Amino acid sequence: MAVLERLRSDHAPALLAFERENREYFAARVPDRGDAYFEEFDERHRELIEAQEAGEIHFHVLVAEGGEIVGRVNLVDVDAGAGSAELGYRLAEKATGRGFATRGVREVCRLAVEEYGLLRLTAFVTLGNTASSAVLARAGFGAVGGVTLDGEPGTAYELELGPTA
Repeated sequence: MAVLERLRSDHAPALLAFERENREYFAARVPDRGDAYFEEFDERHRELIEAQEAGEIHFHVLVAEGGEIVGRVNLVDVDAGAGSAELGYRLAEKATGRGFATRGVREVCRLAVEEYGLLRLTAFVTLGNTASSAVLARAGFGAVGGVTLDGEPGTAYELELGPTA
């Protein structure tokens, strides 16, 4: 079992371990973060916490027993005036197929309405990433059109949360 937690400063070591351990796995599905991400991790983590405190982003981690991070579920490009944000998530390879991503996405959707005052979420998935598309479908997202993601064809998804979602 994994528990969703809002990203905090003290998550940094476990988050860095998660990203390092799964780098190759992630790079096979989404563009690699590059070496600079790892070299500048501590500074970037501090900046993310500051942006989160300012309401610009809402980052979450899925924490397993023992404190190991097995996933991330993030809201970026938060536009409080429009009530919208973009959803992104990634799950450790060893944690796939256990429902963690779906539960994490559903919980962040609930938080988006109840805690962050959002009404609409968007997400983007490359065409070959069927597992990610399935997570979005289970969470209630609908496909709304085609997109290009770093030169790859993909699909845009949207979820209208509404005030009672």
